[in-house]
Amino acid sequence: MTVIVLTNCPQGLRGFLTRWMLEISAGVFIGNPSTRVREALWHEVQQYAHQGRALLAHTTNNEQGFTFLTHDHAWHPTDHEGLTLIHRPNEKAPQPVVEPGGKPGWSRASKRRRFGK
Repeated sequence: MTVIVLTNCPQGLRGFLTRWMLEISAGVFIGNPSTRVREALWHEVQQYAHQGRALLAHTTNNEQGFTFLTHDHAWHPTDHEGLTLIHRPNEKAPQPVVEPGGKPGWSRASKRRRFGK
């Protein structure tokens, strides 16, 4: 089983993939092509996706039973002790807002409760 998900890709690429796979939703293709055809399809997707993103997931003989590849995606597959996981980049955490005249840190009351002084 093979699944290809396209985001923001040209219509011609979607039409190209429908020759070998079924488009079950906009940009989501499933099928059971041979390994050679799957690799050829993925090569074409990478070549013609331009600024779009693509994800390929297919069954394989490993502990998880599947593997996946990404193209121009912020999330990248990483190997963690034999398992393939998705690494999502950290978004910049929002900084705490300090009101004018306020002091950052613990209040006197919370210090007394916490440390008993």
